[in-house]
Amino acid sequence: MGKDDPPPIAGGCADRGAFAFISKGWREVRDSATADLRLMRARADSVRARADRELEHLLASASALAPSLPPVAAGAPIAEVEFVRNRIQPKIQELRRQYSSRGASSPADGGGWPPAPGATSLRVDLSGIAAIRNAIVAAERDGGAEGWSVARWKGDRGEEQRGKEWEVVRMIRSGIKEFERRSLSSDMFSGFRGRGEFVEKFKLSLKSLNKDYRESKEVPPLDLTEILAYLVQQSGPFLDQLGIRRDLCDKLVEMLYSKRNGRLMYHSLSEDRNLAENITEELDLRIARVLESTGYHTDEGFWNDPAKYKISDNRRHVAIVTTASLPWMTGTAINPLFRAAYLARSVKQKVTLLVPWLSKSEQELVYPNNITFSSPEEQETYIRNWLQERLGFEADFKISFYPGKFSKERRSIIPAGDTSQFISSKEADIAILEEPEHLNWYHHGKRWTDKFNHVIGVVHTNYLEYIKREKNGAIQSFLVKHINNWVTRAYCHKVLRLSAATQDLPRSVVCNVHGVNPKFLNIGEKIEADREHGQKVFSKGAYFLGKMVWAKGYRELIDLLSKHKKDLEGFKIDVYGNGEDSEEVQTAARKCDLSINFFRGKDHADDSLHGYKVFINPSVSDVLCTATAEALAMGKFVVCADHPSNEFFKSFPNCLTYKTSEEFVACVKEAMASEPQSLTPEQRYNLSWEAATERFMEYSELDKVLSNTNGHPGRGGKRNKVSKISLLPKLSDVVDGGLAFAHHCLTGNEILRLATGAIPGTRDYDKQQCMDLNLLPPQVQHPVYGW
Repeated sequence: MGKDDPPPIAGGCADRGAFAFISKGWREVRDSATADLRLMRARADSVRARADRELEHLLASASALAPSLPPVAAGAPIAEVEFVRNRIQPKIQELRRQYSSRGASSPADGGGWPPAPGATSLRVDLSGIAAIRNAIVAAERDGGAEGWSVARWKGDRGEEQRGKEWEVVRMIRSGIKEFERRSLSSDMFSGFRGRGEFVEKFKLSLKSLNKDYRESKEVPPLDLTEILAYLVQQSGPFLDQLGIRRDLCDKLVEMLYSKRNGRLMYHSLSEDRNLAENITEELDLRIARVLESTGYHTDEGFWNDPAKYKISDNRRHVAIVTTASLPWMTGTAINPLFRAAYLARSVKQKVTLLVPWLSKSEQELVYPNNITFSSPEEQETYIRNWLQERLGFEADFKISFYPGKFSKERRSIIPAGDTSQFISSKEADIAILEEPEHLNWYHHGKRWTDKFNHVIGVVHTNYLEYIKREKNGAIQSFLVKHINNWVTRAYCHKVLRLSAATQDLPRSVVCNVHGVNPKFLNIGEKIEADREHGQKVFSKGAYFLGKMVWAKGYRELIDLLSKHKKDLEGFKIDVYGNGEDSEEVQTAARKCDLSINFFRGKDHADDSLHGYKVFINPSVSDVLCTATAEALAMGKFVVCADHPSNEFFKSFPNCLTYKTSEEFVACVKEAMASEPQSLTPEQRYNLSWEAATERFMEYSELDKVLSNTNGHPGRGGKRNKVSKISLLPKLSDVVDGGLAFAHHCLTGNEILRLATGAIPGTRDYDKQQCMDLNLLPPQVQHPVYGW
């Protein structure tokens, strides 16, 4: 069992695997025990050396003080000093020689520690300590050292050899206390200068000898209220699923934690933090300190998957998975494409963009201008050409496809089969899920957080706002809200919300991590240059551009214009867009007799749109309107609602927001009567994808993950003074794992899938998709289907 490699085992692979596992476990236990014993030996040597120094200092101090004693008071102190010098010092020297000359013995011999490999053995011989004790006892019997209180040694010699090395220290400390008491109560020591300093210094020396021992005992055990507070805190995911508000849980944790009996042994956190966050941090640190006081430490979590991605060439791999693809001009097709291009500029990581592939019949329903592709390679060429026209650099990233199906009812693409399987295990390092709730509604496959080291979700769409507009929208939105909460908690480590207009999801932060196409910034610079040369750059009035569906703001636009038709007399607006509700929108505008001119959808960078001065976007269902950012980048006025989705744009001077319909009229008139201000370099940079990528790296903590060299999140850089140790899985991890397992079971049932609105046959991809993507049929890849 002392060898590094286990002996060969005859038998099957299972037997060899079992014995290999046992051998590996034994080696880990042996290495851990050896490291602990080495640490104990090092601490013992340190304490021994410190004791030697303090005793030498005591003897030197006693020798220096003896000549200065007054004749009246010299008798007793000199006798005690002579006793220390003549009786104890020779024994100390003898003990020191034995320490340095003898080898270590086994625990059975009374030594205590096994030798380190290649190091000289060390044996603790207690005979010297026993001799010192006998000398002190003899001196007390002879009356030569009155007042020295000799402690009684308990137990037989075997017990003395198993842990009574410091009895001499305790005996000397007791004698010094008695000496101090006698000296303070006696008048004959009134002339003894420096006796208080001598005694105090010696007491401090004795305290320093036991510093490590005291510190290890200073952490009080957890009391019942602290345990209950931690249990409630870790039960947050479960309570959240039951509909219990987070602030109630925080108040309960605060109440329990404030009634704790034990006093925390570390400093409080900064006062500027939120109280709930403060208590959470303090409670976590308290638990970690108690665990550390036990002496146990591990770098690995309980549920870490050793088969995850390992770094081989010092480069990480980022997989960006999205729900749409060009030529569908939607935010989830364009923004992930630019994110992949700008992340790929760094040498730290390789990037793969995973987009859905639709069969040709469904491409005709989704892609504009009757654009279709006969193969994924053809569509990839189209995507790269479109991107190259808008970038000023070569985008070096990989594009892959996964099978998807278009849902006419939801007007979105639903993944078919296990999307995670289209990223190989060799590249499964970091995953960015664009619209994580959408991707995982019917996901039936491997858990993302099990396959990938770090999973980031980016929320693009306010699904609850769309669903509320449908029949029975209140009930549907309630169910979808909890499902979104469920799947994001189960499948993501971190969630980024583009604005506060989205649902508040677990482990989420609000930050705009999108930029604008560099082409729009170039258009804005050109318009600004023409304006400086005295040219008229805006020859047209107001316009709106967006997919022509009611939820994109067309209902709000028609209502505002019809309500204030007289106030906006003579005002005209051009609308560009295609969509399923085109006929209904145009019919409603004609019934209200509004001055709206409808045109087919165009690229926002089209030359025919450069001359418009005012972009009007009344939508309150968007999360972060890309067209609004593009209009600001081109130097135009933007009139939009004072809504959380537009919070990022309110800092720009050309953005005019309104809360009421009357304010809408005032904003429109102001924009039509004045000229937009020029953007500053800082404002232009904030709109760019370079700035958006920086914000993404910071708020997703991807910069910290990429700085790690071991492929695991949260382990790069310096450790905190008190690290949060995961000796056992947190209750939140257990809940997340249970939610993922339950979701996997439910999505495996075709009846439940259809009852919740899934497209028939989307649990696995079909034969046509197998042919298009050169895939094996699901029954061939998984001959025996299991959980």
